[in-house]
Order: sequence, then C-alpha cells, then structure tokens
Amino acid sequence: MDLAGRTVMVTGASGGIGAPLCAALVAAGAQVLAVGRDEARLQHVAQALPTGRVTCVAADVSTPAGRERLLQAARAAQPTPSVLVLAHAQAAFGLFDEQSPDAMAQLMHTNLVAPMLLLHGMLPVLLAHASASVVVVGSTFGSLAFPGFAAYSASKFGLRGLTEALAREYADTPLRFQYLSPRATRTPFNTAAVDALNAELKVASDAPGEVARQLVAAIAQGTSRLQVGWPEKLFARLNGLAPGLVDRNLRASLPIVRRHARRPRPSTAENARHEVPSLR
Repeated sequence: MDLAGRTVMVTGASGGIGAPLCAALVAAGAQVLAVGRDEARLQHVAQALPTGRVTCVAADVSTPAGRERLLQAARAAQPTPSVLVLAHAQAAFGLFDEQSPDAMAQLMHTNLVAPMLLLHGMLPVLLAHASASVVVVGSTFGSLAFPGFAAYSASKFGLRGLTEALAREYADTPLRFQYLSPRATRTPFNTAAVDALNAELKVASDAPGEVARQLVAAIAQGTSRLQVGWPEKLFARLNGLAPGLVDRNLRASLPIVRRHARRPRPSTAENARHEVPSLR
C-alpha cells in the first residue's frame, strides 16, 4: 500500500510510540488524524511536523461520545481515512491478586472493548475505499502471556484474536487487518518498576522512532503479522508450538517478577494510620 495521499487515523497519537508513528506516516506521504485525550499534547505532536499534515482530534476512545466525535472527524476528512491504526493502550503491571476489579475492568474496556467498538463504527468509512487497512499495534504479551501482566496480556490476546478473526471474515474484501507487535520500547508507558524488571531480566528494548519505522514499513508492505525483535519472535512462536518450554523458562524468573511487581508495603506508622478501624 502506497501511503502517499492517504488519510490515516491514529489513536494514542500523543503516546510514546504514537508521536514518532505520526512522524513516520507523514514522512511516507500520509495525512494524519491524530487522536488522543490531551489536546495540548496532540498540538505538540502536530507542531513538530510540516504544517497541515496532521489534524488533531481530542477524544476519549473509551466513551461513546469520544467514538462518535472520531467518526464525525473521519467522515469530514478529505480524503476519508483508508487506514485505521489502533495504537492506544492502558498499561498494567502488578500481581493479579493485588489488582482491583475496577482497574482490571477499565483496562479491558480501554484496550479491547473500545477499539473493537471504534473499528465497528469505522467499517463503512474504510470499506468505501478500493483498498484499506486496520492496523492493530499489539504487544509481545499478546502472543506470550507474562507473569505480572495478566490483565494486560489478556487484553492484547483479545486484540490479536479479534484481528485474526476479522482478517478471515473480510478476506474477500479490499479491507485487510494487520497485527503488529512491538517488544519493550523505551517510552514513559513503562513504569519505573517495569524498567527495573526489564533491566534485571536483561530484556532488550527499542527506541520508539525505530519501532515506528518498522511499523510503517509493515503497513506499506501489507504484513499481516509482525513480531518486532529477537528473541521475542522466537519465544512467541515457541509459545504457540510448545508452551511447556516457555512455562519452564518463565518459572525460573518468577521470584524476580514478584519482587518488582509486588505493591510497596506501607510503613508501620502508615499501617497504624490506615489499617486500624475507627471506633464508633
């Protein structure tokens, strides 16, 4: 797919990968509808790029009103978007039994339900083009579930399943679906605890600009599935073919994961202040 002259809608456009992704798309000749919740951050992305190539749309994809605003912007764009890049996500690192039910429900809604609903609404716009693409920016954890990232992995596995099913459902149409998975990337999306875990486990990480370059190349080439990085690509394949091998490998890392993922315990004074019930 030649991106020159196309309009590309990018969710999560002001995030760690989103901003360089917008820049790489503009460099490939595309017009970008940059979507995010923070208008000021979106404007910062737009101002760093050639004038008129980026249109900012401040909207919360996780709400019906936000999705409706995006659909209105898509229908008003000239040309309308023929590429939808779902690049937003909510992070979550921690032990499963320490996660709150509300936080897990919100994460699943943001990472899986909201993009599914946005995509559903965008289908008529995309199918109006002779060729179009839905690009889901996934994660290694969408193919390789990792301790300390249970809910996040579940959301990314769900996105991968959605993408794969729709690719088969629309195989006889001009609309294609791409699931592209970065590995660890050096952005503020990672908390200090995640960075410390990656350092101790010697997990390689990529610069966001390099990730964006690979993603845009994959979009242009029509790559249906991409796992960035080695040995992540190998482990993702092994997890599909021989998950027991990966189970044994990750079990050895469990003490390290638990140490970084566990919530900091309050001090004795804090315990006395917060945990002793008041008498009435």
